Amino acid sequence: MTILWTDFLVFLLIAIVLGFAFYFQGQAHLQRPLRKITTNKTGMVSFTLLLFFVLVGLLDSLHFKPDQSQETEIISVLDYWAAPLRSHVEKTYSAPFASTLYSKETLVLPDGTSQWAYPRLQFGGKHLDDPEKQHAMDVIKKTLAGLLQALGLLALLVLVAKKQQPLPSCAAKKAVLATIVITVCLLYTAAYLANFYHILGTDKVGEDVFYQAIKSIRTGLLIGTLTTLVMLPMAIAFGLLAGFYQGWVDDIIQYIYTTLNAIPGVLLIAASILMVQVYMANHEQAFTSVLVRADIRLLFLCLILGVTSWTGLCRLLRAETLKLREMEYVQAANALGVRQGRVLIRHILPNVMHIVLISVVLDFSSLVLAEAVLSYINIGVDPTTYSWGNMINGARLEMAREPLVWWSLSAAFVFMFALVLAANLFADTVQDAFDPRRNGE
Repeated sequence: MTILWTDFLVFLLIAIVLGFAFYFQGQAHLQRPLRKITTNKTGMVSFTLLLFFVLVGLLDSLHFKPDQSQETEIISVLDYWAAPLRSHVEKTYSAPFASTLYSKETLVLPDGTSQWAYPRLQFGGKHLDDPEKQHAMDVIKKTLAGLLQALGLLALLVLVAKKQQPLPSCAAKKAVLATIVITVCLLYTAAYLANFYHILGTDKVGEDVFYQAIKSIRTGLLIGTLTTLVMLPMAIAFGLLAGFYQGWVDDIIQYIYTTLNAIPGVLLIAASILMVQVYMANHEQAFTSVLVRADIRLLFLCLILGVTSWTGLCRLLRAETLKLREMEYVQAANALGVRQGRVLIRHILPNVMHIVLISVVLDFSSLVLAEAVLSYINIGVDPTTYSWGNMINGARLEMAREPLVWWSLSAAFVFMFALVLAANLFADTVQDAFDPRRNGE
């Protein structure tokens, strides 16, 4: 087992989420909004989709060396399961479900003559004897076979899950079950077809685009979650201190985040990434693995995004704390001589957690999109890291060639769109449930 820095932070984040879940169980005032979330069809459907993305990200965060006795590359559990996709590399571009390359080449026939034609792929459709006649029907048969196997797996899961407690709402239950059925069918069928074809084509160096899109899920999740892990402590601490103590404490904190907001974020991120690159170039002996180098750069990108994105939440918490410190129960605690630190922790912090939760969920999708933009201008994650931003960046030249190569950009767009849309819909549900003003309270 090999644990990278980002893997450690992922496991730490999971522990924090489980801790919050345990904390919420004992808070009666949080049960009503949580029940409202579980009865919302849109919220539960989007949450189910997010769980599928998280599952893929977790599988890609369990790293190990296949051969511990030798210095081999570090792979993840997802890489191990997707070994055919990772190893089936073609010569260059091929279209989705194709059995030949995307461009014609001069082929030497067995009789010694030359022919200008599309070369056969080494792996995609190699089981076909006559692709021109068998290709369409074979794709249909393989798709139906994958769907039948997926439905059989779902039937088994239904038998196992019959003893589980149903969801609070019948409508939400049906929506979640439909989402699980559709998602499992799509994923299983895609995985089954990937054994025979490159279902989303290949890129310039012949690597499977479907494999790239799946591997990019972890990067998107890390950018959205680890950045939050860095941002929250600063935003909560500074926001509560500024609103509660006021005076010179408030002035200093306002000066800090006002100054930080005055610095263009892109320039600060670019400078930080360049500093990391220079450090790794001067200490090559400490970064012998390409994966370790890419992981360090991803970690520092999360750190710098967290440092530059805490100011908005800090302002919200400062404003809310200014209001709460004047409430009767806080004034009563101060009159009874309760220490100010205890007032902050017991009375102020629990009453601003709904703002924290709403902001975290809302900021997740913007951070995922930020990674794509930063990678597009080459100041994001390492070029060797699988990410939707790198896929979009690499698709710039592909969109300008003839014939047009469209599938890399389309794959990155579809996967990123699905994650961001699910996150935004779930964020709206959380905001409706936890915001008292939307409930007439």
